[in-house]
Amino acid sequence: MNVKTKITVSVVSVLLVFSANGQSRKAIDYVNPFIGTGAVESGLSGNNYPGATSPFGMVQLSPDTRTEIDWDRNAGYDYNDNSIVGFSHTHLSGTGLADFFDILFMPVVGKIDESSTDPTRFQSRFSHQQEHASPGYYQVKLLDYDINAELTATTRAGFHRYVYPAGKQARLIINLNHSRKKGSWDTQIINSQLRQVDAYTIEGYRAITGWARLRKVYFYVRFSKPVLRNIMTDGGIIYRESKVLNGRNLKGVFDFDTADNEPLLAKIGISATSIDHAKQNLDQEIKGWDFDEVKLAAQNQWEKELEKIRVEGTENQKEIFYTALYHAFIQPNTMSDVSGDYMTAGFNNSNVAHSGGGVHYSLFSLWDTYRAVHPLYTLLQPERDVDFIKSMIRQYDTEGYLPVWQLWGQDNYCMIGNHAIPVVVDAVLKGLPGIDVPKAYEAVKNSSLTSHLNSPFEVWEKYKYMPENIQSQSVSLTLEMAFDDWCVAQLALKLGKQADYERFTARSKYYRNLFNAQTKFFQPKNDRGEWIEPFDPLKYGSNGGHPFTEGNAWQYFWYVPQDVNDLIRLTGGEEAFSGKLDQFFSLKSNDGEVNSNASGFIGQYAHGNEPSHHVAYLYNYAGQPWKTQFYTAKIMKELYNTTSAGYAGNEDCGQMSSWYVFSALGFYPVNPASGVYVIGSPLFRSAEIRLTNGKSFTVKAENVSDKNIYIQSATLNGKPFLNNYITQKQLLDGGILIFKMGPKPSTWGVKPANRPVNSIWN
Repeated sequence: MNVKTKITVSVVSVLLVFSANGQSRKAIDYVNPFIGTGAVESGLSGNNYPGATSPFGMVQLSPDTRTEIDWDRNAGYDYNDNSIVGFSHTHLSGTGLADFFDILFMPVVGKIDESSTDPTRFQSRFSHQQEHASPGYYQVKLLDYDINAELTATTRAGFHRYVYPAGKQARLIINLNHSRKKGSWDTQIINSQLRQVDAYTIEGYRAITGWARLRKVYFYVRFSKPVLRNIMTDGGIIYRESKVLNGRNLKGVFDFDTADNEPLLAKIGISATSIDHAKQNLDQEIKGWDFDEVKLAAQNQWEKELEKIRVEGTENQKEIFYTALYHAFIQPNTMSDVSGDYMTAGFNNSNVAHSGGGVHYSLFSLWDTYRAVHPLYTLLQPERDVDFIKSMIRQYDTEGYLPVWQLWGQDNYCMIGNHAIPVVVDAVLKGLPGIDVPKAYEAVKNSSLTSHLNSPFEVWEKYKYMPENIQSQSVSLTLEMAFDDWCVAQLALKLGKQADYERFTARSKYYRNLFNAQTKFFQPKNDRGEWIEPFDPLKYGSNGGHPFTEGNAWQYFWYVPQDVNDLIRLTGGEEAFSGKLDQFFSLKSNDGEVNSNASGFIGQYAHGNEPSHHVAYLYNYAGQPWKTQFYTAKIMKELYNTTSAGYAGNEDCGQMSSWYVFSALGFYPVNPASGVYVIGSPLFRSAEIRLTNGKSFTVKAENVSDKNIYIQSATLNGKPFLNNYITQKQLLDGGILIFKMGPKPSTWGVKPANRPVNSIWN
């Protein structure tokens, strides 16, 4: 069953682009925001939302189809649902836990139960045949009320347009109690306020605790029509014609006159700092009442970002690719107001600071995004990536270490390690301008020497591994912290800090202390150095209480990206290493050993979660690049599609998408801080990367097809290209890389001299 809703976007002719073959579609026309919004059957689907947002914006204005939101439906919208409870202004994209859903709007008509605090009492059925989405725009017909609802957004403001049926009383519900209501980290409203300033203006705030321990969201709303009357409630207690209401379960019902058959327009600014700043954000970003103008500006903004890569392929390939690029550019989210003010990450969450120029960002899902998303930003969003780095360093200034998993300006400490370190180091080593390098080094070094949740520094250096009886998730943490330490060592080397280089290089090899030469797996030990038994390499862990994080020993075996050659030696040489890879991609496991974090299986390879993402590329290191080509092509073809179940697991703030973007281009950052990209199987006949330095890098795959997935030969700028990897410098220098593709494996890239190097920095 094809559950995809096709997107149609009407654009003016001046926005059309032309190719040598005549008129062609714009990049945004290929984006399908419904991809990843709902599995065909039970299981993970991406956890994406279809609503309106701008690139890296503060506002994500999108429909919510349910109020009981559990971990596997975190975006608030499920394509398989048939009713909408309203439109809220903030959403997470593809995360493993839910939060946000701030300031719910629901247009209704006629008589309703005004005292009810249950949003489902006001929900409306909808049909995908009367629903459309494109970058920066969402539309749906609310069938129970015969209301056409349209949404668009700027960076810090949302814009609603509602067409009510003639002859019906037009009403708008604003609900400040809508939030996550199921599972762990249930949200609670600490305090909220709803205030009618005048006939056209509503303002307020809510303070809420959940996955983020304390969030404050301020808002300022203007209507195009005057409010005739209002009813405000706190927990079902009705207050008629109230001007201001404080409480923890607030809802307002606002009535309007639509006898002129003109739509009701509502525009809203939000802020993390104050109502005044929410008002400033709105006034600065939406100056008038032209909804279509704001929508067009959002579409133009998205086209500017998405056209940084132009590809030639099938319609389905381009739809998956540009939707993936779109998802990669949704977050991190803007947190600073137009004034530059933002809420600091300090403990009391009450201090407002100023960004000092540039934008301050939040929402760093770093356990996911350091792998491919941030390396992609160094190519396509280098200026923004610098602001990401500066935002992370501001947290270091207030909390003493870089972000682990930052949400709405504060850390929720989700996941393990400290993977802001490779992000910062990668950006510095690649020479992105505008970063205070000494300060960046201070931040990455001290973050490695400061204990925080799931990263006990003293235990790390005392035992030279993580003992499971002291620190849960010990094997995963040992492997991941070793990589982070390798990153610190590389920056120390660049800055001539020899003692630090030696210290962190030694720490980067601690993974060896958990390698069992008998079983050929990384296994947990206790604090006495004893292997913990029984050991089952197929047994999964989740997030605590087990040596492995969201995976098993098979999936974590491959996590030594800083020195794959050493991993090959530990395994027993190239033949043993390749053989173990073969087994990895073919070995089945009992269903009972697979937990809900695992999906998208090819043998033990689980593309639905991040620990597996680099593994298909490891054959290149052992002289069998054709197997990398086979599996990367297989993953792209089988584990991505254009339906609402188009992802094999949580999209995870762009990581699932960035894997596809890189792999479709033909290469991937196995070690994301090395400046090295390992080559796979290019998907497109041609892909042009338009770099910010004014140059372009084009990858051409001659004769590529579903069967012609193997590289036969390659040239770079007209000269034979034999390496099965390419570097950041080669990409930024621009040029044309041409692959000749065929239906059978070849000897291209096999020789030891042509295999990936650990890093271009040393």
